[in-house]
Amino acid sequence: MEIKTRSKKDLSDEEVIKHILDSGSMQYIEVLYDRYSQKVYRKCLSFVKQPTIAQDITHDIFIKVYMNLGSYRSQSRFSTWLYSITYNYCIDFLRKGKKQKLVSMENQSKAMESLEDDEPEELPYIEIDRLTKIMDQISSEEKMILLMKYKDGMSIKDIKEVFEISESATKMRIKRAKEKVRNIYFSTYKETL
Repeated sequence: MEIKTRSKKDLSDEEVIKHILDSGSMQYIEVLYDRYSQKVYRKCLSFVKQPTIAQDITHDIFIKVYMNLGSYRSQSRFSTWLYSITYNYCIDFLRKGKKQKLVSMENQSKAMESLEDDEPEELPYIEIDRLTKIMDQISSEEKMILLMKYKDGMSIKDIKEVFEISESATKMRIKRAKEKVRNIYFSTYKETL
């Protein structure tokens, strides 16, 4: 009886990574690229808003992933590690002045509803242009943590792994960033309420 070998597509992320590290073969990085490139591209596009730049950044990120795969530790999922690299790369890209502002979130109303989910007072619906202006007034790290939590729906556990901080510190950073957005909104747009 012949034993059927598994195709590359059927391998888990950890198995693919082991093959890459053992052989250095680029054919296995293609498996990870096929699995995650569209998600990385969409995340990059949400930061830079220009498809060609987002595509270039996506390629750069996968080169960085390949070059740093030896530092991946399987305590967290590969997708979480990849998210961390993607976010950090995009934030660094923005900081370097290659793009001046963070683009608005495509589902801002859903994000803002989530932003108020654990607060007693309601935050009114924020129009897209106002949200963009408010997001431009907070730090890159604050933008990043809010986008991870409310746009990407990442869990506190996944976010804490990206930032390499405790769960309570993660919750506190989210709370402070939400308060900052809320305060900017009410101080800037209170006359229209």
